[in-house]
Amino acid sequence: MNNTSFLGESAKSFSIVIVNYKTPEITKICLDLLHQHVGGIVPIWVVDNYSADESTEYLRTLDWINLIERTVSEPEQGHIAHGKALDMVLERIESDYLLLMHTDTFIFDKNVFPMMLNKCMKNPNIVAVGCVEQLNRGTTRTLWRFSSRLLKHHFRRLKISLGLRSREPKPYREVYLKSFCTLWNCKLIKQHGLRFSMDDRVPGYTLQDRMTELGYVIEMLSPRKIFSYLDHIQSGTVAAAGGYEKTHRRTKMYNNILKRLNKDNSQS
Repeated sequence: MNNTSFLGESAKSFSIVIVNYKTPEITKICLDLLHQHVGGIVPIWVVDNYSADESTEYLRTLDWINLIERTVSEPEQGHIAHGKALDMVLERIESDYLLLMHTDTFIFDKNVFPMMLNKCMKNPNIVAVGCVEQLNRGTTRTLWRFSSRLLKHHFRRLKISLGLRSREPKPYREVYLKSFCTLWNCKLIKQHGLRFSMDDRVPGYTLQDRMTELGYVIEMLSPRKIFSYLDHIQSGTVAAAGGYEKTHRRTKMYNNILKRLNKDNSQS
């Protein structure tokens, strides 16, 4: 079967963007999977955030991606650099939709693309489709996490109301789409003169608030739904770049998943 058949004409309406920063192993796996599914069909943009390592050299060898090598004059916080990289692609593309992905996102089922696109195309008021969770914890762990965060939130509010010292209550519900796999309607974003990075918050958070205030809809997919198409290593890009100690649970998670992926690739 021709691998354009699952997208049809909609393949021309969206692009994919990935930001790379010193993650050679997972960047290769991520792009290999994309090449299998949509290579040469859907425009794939990769912004290298001044990695200056083997991942940059690898990206230069790929003639089927649109590579932007971003340079910086002074150090930037990771999320700020990421947001600026996304905006560079937003300015260049002519596609109606842009799928944001991380290098630690591994798509195994190409039907994720039409699934997300169809939701946007059926409702022109939808500005983004994605998930607010970075992994599928399952029902039991999700309920435990929600209830514990709810209790902590109200306990802190109670302490503050009694005049006791306490940290500020954190939101107990996730409300912002996570950019490991999120489809945005670029046409609407540009129409209102907005972009992904507008302040010092995580890229996309303020954009989501602004678009919601304007009356647009955010389509939230359940973790069970989105993770039936892909795998994602929570904070895998940070772990790959050495952002955690070797004994940190996320570093261990990253190493374990990487071993499994490399084993699966060698067998296939």
